[in-house]
Amino acid sequence: MILIADGGSTKCDWILLDKKGEEVFKTRTKGLNPAVFPEHMLEQRIEENADLQGVKNKVDKIHFYGAGCGTETPRKLLQDIIANFFTNASEVLVKEDIVAAVYAATNEPGIVCILGTGSNSCYFDGENIEMAVQSLGYILMDEASGNYFGKRLIRDYYYKRMPPDIAKKFEESYNLDSDEIKKNLYQRENPNTYLASFAEFIFSNERNGYFYKLVHEGVQDFIHTRVLCFKQAQNVPIHFIGTIAYFSEDIIRAVAQPYHLEIGNIVRRPIDGIVEHYRKNVLKVK
Repeated sequence: MILIADGGSTKCDWILLDKKGEEVFKTRTKGLNPAVFPEHMLEQRIEENADLQGVKNKVDKIHFYGAGCGTETPRKLLQDIIANFFTNASEVLVKEDIVAAVYAATNEPGIVCILGTGSNSCYFDGENIEMAVQSLGYILMDEASGNYFGKRLIRDYYYKRMPPDIAKKFEESYNLDSDEIKKNLYQRENPNTYLASFAEFIFSNERNGYFYKLVHEGVQDFIHTRVLCFKQAQNVPIHFIGTIAYFSEDIIRAVAQPYHLEIGNIVRRPIDGIVEHYRKNVLKVK
């Protein structure tokens, strides 16, 4: 059996397939970003899942695609943790989440973008993945991601740039005490997922001018920095993966139009597309 995982900082989806490509089970753990979370937390989040515990000695292969796995040190850390848990597995493969995004989005040449808790992009030529920019994470980059919008909301609230009626609702929805915010950002673990939790406020409320402008500016930043950097941008479809992308589709299309960019697939949850890729190309199920 092969266990496939698509992991971010907020959550990680797992699907176990048998040799015929049939789904044995689907489960979810908390996020498993090895560039953000300490080793003990990564171990705990895997060990506390009953579904994974139930098959830990039966899985033959684990293919994990996740945020924070683009550089060798965190990738190797997570690979070792998974191998130590699934002790009978003959293969443990850990790759960056952008690879899974490609599998979920397309089999043809195109630019594939992730807009979730974090953000990223790549060019796929039909066989190989090309990165134009090495991601430096949520503090310096991650335009139009959940943590990007979380930062914008908190800053706008404190700088009093948020319309009063929206600010009142924001106060009612979150603990905005300055000490609490600083404690979560500078003393507690997972500041990126903490920031991203505020982004839900934008997409769970009725669209208005303030929200539209906020998301429009974030998407425009992303298009400028992470799409137009590819010389192929105006010649291939631009695909988007992730919850932020899913709820921002109209704005993505509006921002792309002046640049004559073709928007391709927009996929909220990539795990199902990844499974289809495995059935067709790895397991070769007819």
